[in-house]
This record gives sequence, structure tokens and C-alpha cells, in this order.
Amino acid sequence: MNTSKARITAIGTYVPEKRLTNRHLEELVDTNNEWIVQRTGIKERRIAEDHEFTSDISIKAVENLMERYQKSVDDVDMIIVCTMTPDFKTPSVSALVQAKLGIQNTGALDLNAACAGFTYGLHVANGLVTAGLNKKVLVIGAETFSKILDYTDRSTCILFGDGGGAVLVEYDEQHPSFIGSHIGTDGELGKNLYCTDLSNRMHGEELPVTGFIAQNGREVYKWAVSTVPKGITALLEKTGVKTTDVDWFVPHSANLRIIESICQRSELSIERAIYSLEYFGNTSAATIPLSLDKGVREGNIKKNDKLLLYGFGGGLTHAGTIIEWSI
Repeated sequence: MNTSKARITAIGTYVPEKRLTNRHLEELVDTNNEWIVQRTGIKERRIAEDHEFTSDISIKAVENLMERYQKSVDDVDMIIVCTMTPDFKTPSVSALVQAKLGIQNTGALDLNAACAGFTYGLHVANGLVTAGLNKKVLVIGAETFSKILDYTDRSTCILFGDGGGAVLVEYDEQHPSFIGSHIGTDGELGKNLYCTDLSNRMHGEELPVTGFIAQNGREVYKWAVSTVPKGITALLEKTGVKTTDVDWFVPHSANLRIIESICQRSELSIERAIYSLEYFGNTSAATIPLSLDKGVREGNIKKNDKLLLYGFGGGLTHAGTIIEWSI
């Protein structure tokens, strides 16, 4: 039974202008275009300018939302920014967004669930609105991963890019968007994808890379292609939705090979998967809103379509939600 009282009413996105192509990367590390495309599906990614940070990207995504849908954010009463690349430890990115947009009466919090961040953010926003605690929530997924990349490490620098997306989640008891969600965590595996901060030890072990994003790609791949299909099964069972009812699958755009494997194991058609990695790379918490907007702009995602969103990554965390597109 659907008890949600929350509806997605608008979407907006922004990516930096600077492009980093596979050909550019050939000049930085020992790699080539064919190798990158074959293993990841990525052709290029966007890179923030030195003076451009996650708050700037977040604000521009919201401004895009406002312009396209003629929406005001003056009455937003909660801002949730999903990111693991904040401008500062404090103030939060959400507080910087509040200040720039001049929203007077709102809560503001940053949510760090890495690449699962946006689906976690939607889960939280739906809960807040459905519980009656908030009426209008701005959910933003934005990252500037280029600022924590080691461009001598070809295993990571070829993957990540910068960008952001935002949605409005508003109270609507008659036409809710949210059908159900499923979340999970495998913190013991956190050492396979991390970025150090105050500590360089995890579960009693000293971490070999400090100050930059580091990952064991093989282990993350194994975890994702095993965990996400199980999560999708649990989500479908919980909601009573069948795979044949799903119009579009919108996974985290980590790597095309991971998406293909998840689709195969979940009996979801890769032709019905929408991803943003080809020209934006892995933008962590921003991949799903960028993919959603791509589907909308290209005319594939239409009102009343059922969408299965699934984020997964650092933590290791994962979160899926099924929504009915209502814009």
C-alpha cells in the first residue's frame, strides 16, 4: 500500500563547461580512449574550474529548475544536499545554498551517502513530507570529484567528473510520486572505496592512500553486481511492482559494465536503462539526477512512467526507490 504524500514537481541540472575527454587523459596517464570506453563506457567528463565548488554547482542546478518550471523556492522549508565533496566541513553546502538563494525559513542539511546519496536524499525527503514535518523540500545531488582526484592514478582519474542535479519534493496527498524504497549498508567493506580526512585508519588498518579518492575497483564491482540485484528484488517484492511494470531503470552511473551486469541479473532490459556516464563520467551523487534529466530532455521519460532508481557506492551503501514520474 502506498502511503506517500510527497510528489516530485520539478527538476534542474548543471554541469561545468570544461570537458575532459579520453584523448586528454592519454596525455596525463598511461591509458587510451579505446581502453577506457571498452571497460567503462565513458567518453568524457565535465571538470569544475578552480574557483567553482559544489555549492556553485548546486545553486546553478536549482536556478535551472526554477527557470524551466517557473518554480519559486522562497517557501522551501528544508534543503538536503547530497554530496561527499562539500566546500567546507562547515558551513554545509546546504547552508551556502540557502544564503545564495535567500530562502528565509528553512532547515538545511548535507547528506553523505556517496554515490547512493541522491536516492538516500529522496528517501529522507519523502519521509519528511509524508510525516507532515515539511511541505517543500529541495533535494540536490552535486559533486566536484575532480578536486579529490589523483591525476596520476589511472584507475580512478578516468572515471569521475563533476556536476549536479536538483528536484523539488512537495506535499501532494492525491498524486504522490513515491511507491517504495529499499536501503542497505556494508560498512565492513568501506576500505574498498574511501577518501581520507581526519583519520587514515579504518577498522584498525592503515589506509595506503591519503587525501585522494581511492578504490579497489574489482571488489567494488563484485559487491555492486551482487548486492544491487538483491536489493532490486527486495524492492520489487516490497512494492508489488514487477520488472515488466518498470518503464525505465535509472541506476547510478558508475560504469557501463556494472550497469549491464545488474540489468542481466535483475532481468531488466539494458535498452530501458538511462545513464549519464558517457559524457559526464561518474559524478557520484549527481549521476541519477543527471540521468533523469537526460531522459526528460530526450523525451523518453514521460508523465506517469514508473522509474526504478538505484544508487550504490562508498560506505559501502546502496539505496533504491520506485517512483511514478509526475512532471
